[in-house]
Amino acid sequence: MALPEWDGELTSVRYDRGTGAWFVIGVHSTRLGPASGGTRAMVYPSPGDAVADARRLAGAMTLKMAVAGLPMGGGKSVIALPAPRAELGEATWRRILEVHAANLELLGGNYTTGPDVGTCSADMDVLAGLTPHVFGRSVAAGGPGSSGPMTALGVFAAIRAGAAEAGFDGVDGLRVLVQGLGAVGADVARLAADAGAKLIVTDVDPARCAAVADELGAEVVDTGAVTTRECDVLVPCATGGLITAEVAETLPTAVVAGAANNLLADPYAAEVLRRRGIVHAPDFVANAGGAIHLVGREVLGWSADAVADRTRAIGDTLTGVFADARTHGTTTVTAAQDLAARTLTGEH
Repeated sequence: MALPEWDGELTSVRYDRGTGAWFVIGVHSTRLGPASGGTRAMVYPSPGDAVADARRLAGAMTLKMAVAGLPMGGGKSVIALPAPRAELGEATWRRILEVHAANLELLGGNYTTGPDVGTCSADMDVLAGLTPHVFGRSVAAGGPGSSGPMTALGVFAAIRAGAAEAGFDGVDGLRVLVQGLGAVGADVARLAADAGAKLIVTDVDPARCAAVADELGAEVVDTGAVTTRECDVLVPCATGGLITAEVAETLPTAVVAGAANNLLADPYAAEVLRRRGIVHAPDFVANAGGAIHLVGREVLGWSADAVADRTRAIGDTLTGVFADARTHGTTTVTAAQDLAARTLTGEH
């Protein structure tokens, strides 16, 4: 497969004939410590797409760890499944985890992994029985449990900071549109509703969407209306690539702050948002609560309170990023990347 150049350190690719799965590990940087990032398991159009996704996500993890001040580098695992996980038998899934563990062992601790899309704490429990290079185990297995609540807490801190930068006096009364109501998005919706937001929700699963809407008294919109429905804060919590430069030209919101990785489909979208005066919280800053939770609790030994405090501080980090972007006339993505670069090079 032909692949573009990459500025990362290592890409591991393996095919397992027994399961039909492709395994990719992207190690982007070990400058601050062992590379770290979740394991994503899903169906991809091609192995090349899986490699590209692993590399893209690994690079974002380097930025996330640096901006969050964590002593870890950036990496990512991608398992390109032969069929949706729900269609795989238990034996096949176990074999997939065994192969993944063997790949982790080959890297000798230069990369550690946790849960991500398509994997969970229970999977990390299985992996932990096969390799030590795992975090994000279940509470029952001695781990910190799901990172969803802390990711949501960090995203809500980003929403607050973005709203303040846009000139709003708090979240109360704002129209907040949450796209994606999984573990993170649903918790973000609850936090926004508790703060008095006029909640708008959407999800590809109608039943899940209806349940959250009924619980919180939210308005439901079609998934196709996410980028055209007028709101004050757009909160993407589904898969990335939602905002292209073309979409950014007409996006009817004042703030974009969400949990989705690689939210912008192309770099110029950030400039379009800046030019239009839309406050954009870069995803690798806004969604760092999950990394803070997993690494802080299981690797660094922080208390739950310390993790929560560090996660809420995402809002302070973004306030600084917004100020730097204004001062230098750059996008918030550039300002956040500059902050990460200063951390990676030891500048303060």
